[in-house]
Amino acid sequence: MRLTIDIDARSLYTEDANGRRELPLYSPGAFELLSDLWVKVGWAMRYSYHFSWLGRPVIQLPEDLVRMQEVLHRLQPDVLVETGVAHGGSLVFYASLFQAMGRGRVVGVDIEIRPVNRAAIEAHPLSSRITLIEGDSAAPHTLERVQACWAPHETVMVVLDSDHSKRHVARELQAYGPLVSEGSYLVVTDGIMERLADVPGGRAEWAEDNPLAAVREFLEASPEFRSEEPSSVFNDGLVQGRISYWPMAYLRRIAPRR
Repeated sequence: MRLTIDIDARSLYTEDANGRRELPLYSPGAFELLSDLWVKVGWAMRYSYHFSWLGRPVIQLPEDLVRMQEVLHRLQPDVLVETGVAHGGSLVFYASLFQAMGRGRVVGVDIEIRPVNRAAIEAHPLSSRITLIEGDSAAPHTLERVQACWAPHETVMVVLDSDHSKRHVARELQAYGPLVSEGSYLVVTDGIMERLADVPGGRAEWAEDNPLAAVREFLEASPEFRSEEPSSVFNDGLVQGRISYWPMAYLRRIAPRR
């Protein structure tokens, strides 16, 4: 697709196999197209590597973090499990929200937690709300340790943010889906990979090998979950969608755990 912006005419033009189309530059449709391009260029420029949260690098798009804050405040889970620890910034982010709400704790799972990152997380003022578990996130012995972190009556939410290959995400969906409480979410991050196959730094195989491919297959086989974009408690704007690295990320459990 070719995009042409005429600032003087306040128009955005698109050209593709279906022909040429004109949109008002200051319109929801133009905003969506420009945002899609901005997300791709920003990913190639490693834009999400520019931020930290309370001293720890948090490699996420700020818009995704703000939406997660909305979801956590509304849901008020007792436990959030996140696979993928990295520098620990998102664990600290979630722990800070729980601290502000006066309830909740975080379980971080990774196949390898680097000593320098573990030391920084364990020394953080919010460490009392964080539990670190090292191991293959979808392995049975790791899951046993994860499940030991809460009581049966507690509300559990899960965020999958480790290995983003279709195969591994599929394993995690099968492993962690049963742990999610009714009404809570299983959040699958970085579905944006599907749209980055032709972006500098991307890989051609990502067009098929990505988290969204695993999500679609999981939803077909799991009627107890549905794809449900969380609504914002406040939207006084003209745009209904969101700028995100996490398209189709929120899977809500609509049936009780077995």
